[in-house]
Amino acid sequence: MADVQTLNTVAVGTDPVTDRISGPRGAKPRPKLSRRNIFIYGTLIVVAAYYLVPLYVMVVTSLKGMPEIRLGNIFAPPVDITFEPWVKAWATACTGLNCDGLSRGFWNSVQITVPSVIFSIAVASVNGYALSNWRFKGADTFFTILIVGAFIPYQVMIYPIVILLREIGLYGTLWGLVIVHSIFGMPILTLLFRNYFSSVPEELFKAARVDGAGFWRIYFVIMLPMALPIFVVAIIIQITGVWNDFLFGVIYTKPDTYPMTVQLNNIVNSVQGVKEYNVNMAATILTGLVPLFVYFVSGKLFVRGIAAGAVKG
Repeated sequence: MADVQTLNTVAVGTDPVTDRISGPRGAKPRPKLSRRNIFIYGTLIVVAAYYLVPLYVMVVTSLKGMPEIRLGNIFAPPVDITFEPWVKAWATACTGLNCDGLSRGFWNSVQITVPSVIFSIAVASVNGYALSNWRFKGADTFFTILIVGAFIPYQVMIYPIVILLREIGLYGTLWGLVIVHSIFGMPILTLLFRNYFSSVPEELFKAARVDGAGFWRIYFVIMLPMALPIFVVAIIIQITGVWNDFLFGVIYTKPDTYPMTVQLNNIVNSVQGVKEYNVNMAATILTGLVPLFVYFVSGKLFVRGIAAGAVKG
């Protein structure tokens, strides 16, 4: 019997006595309440609370009536939920002589954001494609100028742009602001597209050149179908930047063409009548819904675009 056990041990290649002494093998399981996990999850909880608590206060305040707000407990949920502050913020809140709420500013922002995003991304994608694959004379100098332009403070160029828009007759118009946003968004977007297209295998470009494809055919047939993630990154960045802009909106437009952020500022800082905090909170949430919606719908593609080379040198 002992001989049979010895033969089985040799055949299997293990020693029962050694296995009993050494115990289980492999990595030692980490405890769930280790210092590392406590630090990581504690930090995440604090950061999440930092952003979610103000949002919670804004939402519950916007659903309360003014008598309930005057009680002073900002963290208490609403006893009687009302959507009247939302309706007033959208349609009837007054800013000076105008009492049309955020509705007019919303449509102005749409008319500013849509062409600004389309123009800037269209031009920047072609620029990035040309700088990454077509080494024309002066490409390095042109790219350096774009990089410098991406980091010049906007405030430096405010007055020269006012004079320029005035001379061409676009100061105070929506199209004047579209031009401003398109120009200022182009340098950083060109950098993103150039780095993304540089990460595309060069063999694809060379094979298309051998087959006789030219500049535009390679761009539309090969590059564009592969560049969906970086286009989503550019769209999110540009929509967020244009929609949330206040400085350019208040300088380069007039009351009839104010974007939504300027209208929000005028509603919140209005000194006429009683300070309606519920209306102010509702107006603030309404103003931020568009960029939040865009990000939540395309957030996964945004991460893919960044990981695929959007910020690689």
